[in-house]
Amino acid sequence: MTAHPGSLSAAIDAVKLDRLARVAVEVGLRLQPGQDLVMTAPMAALPLVRRIAEHAYKAGAGLVTPFFADEEITLARYRHGRSEGFDRAAGWLYEGMARAYEGNAARLAIVGENPMLLSGEDPEKVARANKANSIAYQPALKKIAGFDINWNIVAYPSLSWAKLVFPGEPDDVAVSKLAEAIFAASRVDGDDPVGAWKAHNAALHARMNWLNGKRFAALHYSGPGTDLTVGLADGHAWLGGASASKNGITCNPNIPTEEVFTTPHARRVEGHVSSTKPLSHQGTLIDGIQVRFEEGRIVEAKATRGAEVLNKVLDTDEGARRLGEVALVAHSSPISKSGLLFYNTLFDENAACHIALGQCYATCFVDGDTLTPEQIAAQGGNKSFIHIDWMIGSDRIDIDGIHADGRREPVMRKGEWA
Repeated sequence: MTAHPGSLSAAIDAVKLDRLARVAVEVGLRLQPGQDLVMTAPMAALPLVRRIAEHAYKAGAGLVTPFFADEEITLARYRHGRSEGFDRAAGWLYEGMARAYEGNAARLAIVGENPMLLSGEDPEKVARANKANSIAYQPALKKIAGFDINWNIVAYPSLSWAKLVFPGEPDDVAVSKLAEAIFAASRVDGDDPVGAWKAHNAALHARMNWLNGKRFAALHYSGPGTDLTVGLADGHAWLGGASASKNGITCNPNIPTEEVFTTPHARRVEGHVSSTKPLSHQGTLIDGIQVRFEEGRIVEAKATRGAEVLNKVLDTDEGARRLGEVALVAHSSPISKSGLLFYNTLFDENAACHIALGQCYATCFVDGDTLTPEQIAAQGGNKSFIHIDWMIGSDRIDIDGIHADGRREPVMRKGEWA
């Protein structure tokens, strides 16, 4: 017997949930008076959606429009939908979102769905549906990835997700534990969460400014199963914490965040690297990833678990085998210290240094908001329908910065800033 949704809501600290909603609006989005908000969320996250809407309207929002997804409806498609339907997606919806973003609407996504929801479904249908959705999503994604607008992602502890992270616990206990883990990672477990984020952003900006001052040409990773040189894009810029979007609003896109990140050169990655944490993707846990790069492209890939899904991902398009992001995270980050595997990239990527296959961020270039897609490509930026982060850092990984003249400088030692 499962707990009633009402009793599960009671397992979540209402004060901290309200703080998270406030932080999403005031720190994550920095929503401006008169600005519309487009919000996506799983049905289970309705309590957080309502609180965010309240704080948004208190901040002067124009119109708050939520869109919901439901796990049972999603499963019904895979179990009863016509085969040809898996090559389609709701392009009309994403075109509408793109028009909203063109009109300066902000975007907020709440994650909390079961990461393994589709683990028992036909992997071919899952791959087809995700590819169709990725293609249809492009009009809206361009506005988000290009940082045209202020946007933010936060998390809500749904029962299905909580039972995955805390198996064997009673429903209300699992939800309560996941909620507390989310609140701690999101820095809303103290009395002044906005002040806590101000201090955290300052620390991330100090790392970002140091890296931008060094102007490294490449990073070299060494450790068990890893000997990798990642060339950095010409004119790359490191970012971290709060950043200014093209509409002039400074926001924190990810809550939580522990990373400083930039754009690698899509054609200047050499060597081999092994994952240090599992990757949850499309309902499959991919573990023990080992890949080898030549001239920026993955030419050999294997995994001890989920290898079939990994190879389907790599075959999405030409850019799927190249890197679009490189991010540095201290092994001592709060999420790493928690010892939890969240099965969710928003959290797991902030436990370790990571790289991302696929699309790069235009904002990670000097004067990136003025560059054309052709100029970004010429400077080494990658283009793809996907953007998938996976973790390669640990307390056994060293990272050196390589200057243009070949000089080396320690950046991280045993997973910590050097």
